[in-house]
Amino acid sequence: MLYDQGVNVPPPDNGLKTVLPRLVKGVVDTADAVIQFETPETIDRDTFSWFRDEEFCRQMLAGLNPYSIQLVTEWPLMSKLDPRVYGPQESAITKEIVEQEIKGFMTLEQALAEKKLFMLDYNDLLLPYVNKTRELNGTTLYGSRTSMFLTPTGTLRPLAIVTRPPSDDKPQWKHVYTPAWDATGAWLWKMAKAQVLSHDSAYHQLVSHWLRTHCVMEPYVIATNRHLSQMHPIRRLLLPYFRYTMQINALARLALINAGGIIESTFSPGKYSMQFCSDVYDQLWCFDHESLPADLISRGIAVEDPNSPHGVKLTIEDYPYSNDGLLLWDAIKQWATSYVNHYYPKTNLVESDVELTQWWDEIRTVGHGDKKDEPRWPQLKTQEDLIGIVSTIMWVGSGHHSAVNFGQYDFAGYFPNRPTIARTKMPNEDPTEEEWQSFIKRPEDVLLKCFPSQIQATTVMSVLDVLSSHSPDEEYIGGYIEPAWAAEPAIKAAFEEFRGSLEKLEGIIDSRNVDPKLHNRSGAGLVPYQLLKPFSGLGVTGRGVPNSISI
Repeated sequence: MLYDQGVNVPPPDNGLKTVLPRLVKGVVDTADAVIQFETPETIDRDTFSWFRDEEFCRQMLAGLNPYSIQLVTEWPLMSKLDPRVYGPQESAITKEIVEQEIKGFMTLEQALAEKKLFMLDYNDLLLPYVNKTRELNGTTLYGSRTSMFLTPTGTLRPLAIVTRPPSDDKPQWKHVYTPAWDATGAWLWKMAKAQVLSHDSAYHQLVSHWLRTHCVMEPYVIATNRHLSQMHPIRRLLLPYFRYTMQINALARLALINAGGIIESTFSPGKYSMQFCSDVYDQLWCFDHESLPADLISRGIAVEDPNSPHGVKLTIEDYPYSNDGLLLWDAIKQWATSYVNHYYPKTNLVESDVELTQWWDEIRTVGHGDKKDEPRWPQLKTQEDLIGIVSTIMWVGSGHHSAVNFGQYDFAGYFPNRPTIARTKMPNEDPTEEEWQSFIKRPEDVLLKCFPSQIQATTVMSVLDVLSSHSPDEEYIGGYIEPAWAAEPAIKAAFEEFRGSLEKLEGIIDSRNVDPKLHNRSGAGLVPYQLLKPFSGLGVTGRGVPNSISI
C-alpha cells in the first residue's frame, strides 16, 4: 500500500511538500497530501529477499553497515562484562552447535585456524541497556552475537544468539537460534534475525553513520578554520571535504537526534540512543582505526601484506565494500601524497609548520579532549605522517560516509529487511500460555507486532529517502578542481590523475557486479553493490561519493 497507493497526510502538511517533494504525488490546497513511496530496489528485484539467510549475511558485506563484521579469533566466545551484574560470561554458542551447523565442511578448530568464522557482536555493547530500555513503552532489547561460517563459495552461513541480563527478579536468559527445518524453529529463527537486524540498524545509524562520520568530522572542521590560514595548502586540500557538514549536523541535532526526536522514537535504544553512541565512542573510537586499511585490520577482516595490491590481504575475498573501498582509498591517498609532497618536499617543513602543529594539537587535545592522553594518536612530524592524517580525514568525509548513507532507502526503505526497532520480545522468552498459543496459531502476526509500527516505518522511510538523495549542487569526489589547484601545474596534473583513477573505478565496479564468480554482489535478485561508484545523477540512485558529508 505504501508503494502502490500511498498514504494521506491531512493538512497542515507540516512542510512535507518542501521537505519530501519526491514523495508527494498529489496535493490540492484543501485536500490531503498523498505520500507515495517509490519501491526500494531490494524488494523491486526480490520481494522475499529479506526472508533468506544468505541475504541476511550478504548485507553485512555489501549492505548498509559493512563496518561491524569481524573475525572470530578466540574460543569460547566470552563477554568482558562483570558476571556479578550481567551473569555468566561464556556464550551459549558451543563447539557442538557450531560443528552441527558447519557439518561436512570442517571442525571448529579448523575453522578458527583457517579464518572461516566471523561474527556480528553487539553483546557487550547492548547488555548494559537491556533492562532500562525494556522499561520504555513499545520496545525491547537484547545483547546479540551473530556467528557466521565462510563457505567455500565465499558466502556466509549464520547462527545467532540473543541474551537478556539478570534483573531484580529473573536470572540471565540466553538462547541460541539456528536455521531450522521445523515450523516453530523456522519462525523463531526469523524473529531472532529481526531482533539482530534492529540492533544492527541502531549501531549503523548511531555509530557507523552519525558518530564515525558526522560527529568526528566537526573537530577537523573547527580546527581547520581556527588554525589554518586561507592560503594554507592543507586548508585548501581539506575544505571540499568539509562542505555543508556543520550545517547538516545542526539540522540533525534539531530534528533527528534531539530528545524525543525521530531517532529516539523509532530505534531500539529509545531515549538512550545518544548515551549508547557516547559509550561506543568512549570504548571503541580511535583515529588510527579510521582509515580503511586500519579499520579492516582491526576487525581481523584483513592482514598487512606488502605483496598484495593495497598492502592488505582480505580474509573474505568477496567483500564488496572492501574490494571497492580499497581502490577508492588508494586513489585518495595517492592524491594526498602528490599534494603533500609538492608543498612539503622536505621532512623538516612539516614539523616546523606552526599552523599545522597547532591544528593537529587542537584536534587531539580539544576536539577529542577526553581521548587526548591515548597513546595511539599518530604523530605529525613527517610527510608520511601528514599524508596518513589527511587521507583518513578525506576518506571519512567521502568514502566512509557514502558507504553508510546513500543506500539507506534502497536497503532500509522496506522495513522488514532492516527493522529499526523490535517492539516485542522473543516468543519463547518466559511466555505466558496465551502468548505462546498466539505465536503457535498466528506466527506471522507475532512477527508483524515485533516490526516497527506503521507510523514508525513511514517516518523512517521518509527520512531515509531524504538522506539517500543527491542534491542538484552535489560536488562529487574528483569532479571539480579548485581554482588554486588548477593554477599550479604539478597539482593540476596530480588532480587529473586522481580524477582518472575515479573514472576507472566506475568501470571496475560495473564489471565486478556482473561477475558470476562474485556471489556476494552478483546473482538472481541481488542489488548490485555500487555505493562507492564516485559519480551519480540526482535523487536516490544508490551510488555516488560526494567530497563531503552534505546530507
